[in-house]
Amino acid sequence: MARLAAMDTAEASRFLKGVRDATLNGRRSRVRPRADIQESWQRMLRGGVDPDRDHRAGLLPLEEIERRRLASPLREVLPVLRDGLVSIAEAAQHIMVVADTEGRLLWREGKAAVLRMGDAHGFVLGADWHEGLVGTNGVGTPLVTGRPVQVHAAEHFVSSHDTWTCAGAPVTDPRDGRLIGVVDISGPLSTMHPATLSLVTSVTRLAEAELRNSHFADLDQLRSVASPLLGRLRGRALAVDHNGWQAAVTGMPPTRRLPLPKSLNAGRLWLPSLGMCTVEPLPGGWLVRVEEESSEPAAPARVVLDLSRPRRPSVTVSGTAGSWLKELSPRHAELLYVLMLHRNGRSAAQLAQEIFQDPTRTVTVRAEMSRLRRHLAQILAHRPYRIVEEIEVELVRPDDPADLLPHSTAPAVVSARSRQE
Repeated sequence: MARLAAMDTAEASRFLKGVRDATLNGRRSRVRPRADIQESWQRMLRGGVDPDRDHRAGLLPLEEIERRRLASPLREVLPVLRDGLVSIAEAAQHIMVVADTEGRLLWREGKAAVLRMGDAHGFVLGADWHEGLVGTNGVGTPLVTGRPVQVHAAEHFVSSHDTWTCAGAPVTDPRDGRLIGVVDISGPLSTMHPATLSLVTSVTRLAEAELRNSHFADLDQLRSVASPLLGRLRGRALAVDHNGWQAAVTGMPPTRRLPLPKSLNAGRLWLPSLGMCTVEPLPGGWLVRVEEESSEPAAPARVVLDLSRPRRPSVTVSGTAGSWLKELSPRHAELLYVLMLHRNGRSAAQLAQEIFQDPTRTVTVRAEMSRLRRHLAQILAHRPYRIVEEIEVELVRPDDPADLLPHSTAPAVVSARSRQE
């Protein structure tokens, strides 16, 4: 990007068009596309996106835009985003947009003249900018990769966006690790600056910190309600918020977060890390009481690793006490996938080789496995790492082999995708 900044607008545009044309036609160019851009182009080619057609979906009605705004956690941090980005975007002849996890634009701000330019590109409220529809771009591509991305001129897959430049960064909710949207600064080609992506990324990190501070305040409030109640109880119990974060505990060592099922109701519940529990609602969370007569967790009998949804891998644990589902991070999905392929187990060095192509990264593997075993203590054994022998396992793969953890670069996953194609 620094090299492009040294070129004038016309020269940079011609240079990037040459790179794109050569790459899409299977020819070698003097300079390879940047890794994020090349990966996105390959996804577009596999998905059949036409680089010469500006395809647009219908806009969301105003009522739906407002409904999504009210439901979005990003609404809480709009003041942070505005303070950090809007004035700078306006000075640079850019606009700021905020999109949800589907790539729908929910907010946009900037000078009227640049907003009108955005209108010509379909950069309007309610528009759909997910990557599979409009190609490589600063909204849809970060939603796919989970990483900040700058897309300049002909780095856009669809040629009609060649006169536009954008830099987008995803926003993650620290309360549950869930992707909640993307923030993007976009504008005419002539206004590109190589530091734009760093600015957008920094401001999104401030927004995530604001969400984290709000979360801590909510936990403090829950703690003030729960602590007197826990003080009168015998046995093991803890108070957690709706995402499982601990506010107070009695009769057991504190734990940072208790894995909870996606949907939770009051009553008896089996949790893999505690066994049978009684769950009662509290203002802002739950009171979880461990049933001491069944303090030994019920042994699970079956584990299903579901990779059929590319962006939402999950694991379901079932047994005589019921079933329990947990959505997985991309790294934990990779690790469980490898362990399902190797029921006899893998050492830390072997996992490091198969995940990172570097057998020396055992510290990282052990840290990730430790986090995973907090949620699946009865499922995973160690020395070597493995799924417990007595448990039945099932691996649900996507219909299209290319969708097997599509953004993973782990050698074990890449090799499996190539074998199935």
